[in-house]
Amino acid sequence: MSWTFAAWLLLGGSTVLLFIGMPVALTFLAVNLVGAWLYMGGEVGLVQLARSSVSSVAAFALTPIPLFVLMGEVLFHTGLAHKVIEGIDRLITRVPGRLAVVAVVAGTVFSAISGSTIATTAMLGSLMLPVMLARGYHPTLATGPIMAIGAVDMLIPPSALTVLLGSLSGISISKLLLGGIVPGLILSLAFIAWIILRVRLTPSLAPQEAQAARYTGWQRWHLLVAYVLPTMSIFGVVVGALSAGWATPTECAALGAFATMVLAALYRRLSWQALRSALMGTAGISGMILFIILGATTFAQLLSFSGASNGLVQLITGQGWSKEMIVVGMMAFLIFLGLFVDQVSMMMITLPIFMPIVSSLGIDPIWFGVMFLMCMQMGLLLPPHGLLLMTMRGVAPPEVRTSQIFKAVIPYVLMSLMLLVAIFFWPAIATWLPSGL
Repeated sequence: MSWTFAAWLLLGGSTVLLFIGMPVALTFLAVNLVGAWLYMGGEVGLVQLARSSVSSVAAFALTPIPLFVLMGEVLFHTGLAHKVIEGIDRLITRVPGRLAVVAVVAGTVFSAISGSTIATTAMLGSLMLPVMLARGYHPTLATGPIMAIGAVDMLIPPSALTVLLGSLSGISISKLLLGGIVPGLILSLAFIAWIILRVRLTPSLAPQEAQAARYTGWQRWHLLVAYVLPTMSIFGVVVGALSAGWATPTECAALGAFATMVLAALYRRLSWQALRSALMGTAGISGMILFIILGATTFAQLLSFSGASNGLVQLITGQGWSKEMIVVGMMAFLIFLGLFVDQVSMMMITLPIFMPIVSSLGIDPIWFGVMFLMCMQMGLLLPPHGLLLMTMRGVAPPEVRTSQIFKAVIPYVLMSLMLLVAIFFWPAIATWLPSGL
């Protein structure tokens, strides 16, 4: 059988199954079983498939995933996250669109201590959206910033999806984690600037709040000192140890998880019930991710074994296109995929083809990896299937229309697209920080 048949069978088959709604893990399990039988010698191939699957999830490099998830779960279930929001709320006053700005700042803080984009969006949506709507905020201004900053969670470490991308692509996880910090912070600042500008131009979107200045003196700064700064110190310890080369990503993740639980215990909020809920949530999310990794690793091996990967790489690189044109084409394809499939599916469909091309053309893997993250971050916000759009639909009250949720993310997607173009022309935005490692 030719490599073209293998490509259509494996890549085409998995894409069709994903588009008809089959779960990601089951999709690649089905395709892998068929591919192993056809290309790896029938029953012998199935035995090898099982061995490869076990070894793929037993890799030590994957350990940061559950630890990063655990950090966020502990914060949410112990109630420390609520205190952080309240502390930021007291600090920010006399700003147009104040509560929307508070949501962005709080989301940025949670991005630095939580590894789950959906959890961040759901929490901010359930806590802040009702307050903003009750105070007269327009639904697009109330929902847009919460979804947008939830997507930024993917860029700022700790990020489970960044670790997953690094493990599946072979890109240095440490450098990839550091590479997302500057783009993530740029987006956060851009979102704040946009909110302030938008409300100044259209004040009716966010009525002024007389309650904004009700805290003065130490009462205003108390929660910042007592909760926000100690929580943010976890991010400083993790990123500091990582950037200085004192610890591996796994050691940094363990350090962060331990520090989070110690902090919760010091505040006397680490009850057995909260710890149990955090561990159960971590087990569920991590189990799903590891099961997906199991299918993705074997899928990449089948593409290579069947000759499909090599054939596609030679086909693309043999067209005489420049490196820049090929990278633009890959980013455009990722954004297109983001309209229809989730982020893990994007990685599983494209990485087995993209990474050999990146390697053969000598493209900087960190630069490419950060742009890949940017495309996945936009995919979280793209209608009609963006995960954060669905998350917001789930927590928003019925009076907020789905069309308003879709409309709310448009300016934030455009800002992300502008930053992606900036990273393409000025790679140092992504590579400057990790270049010190």
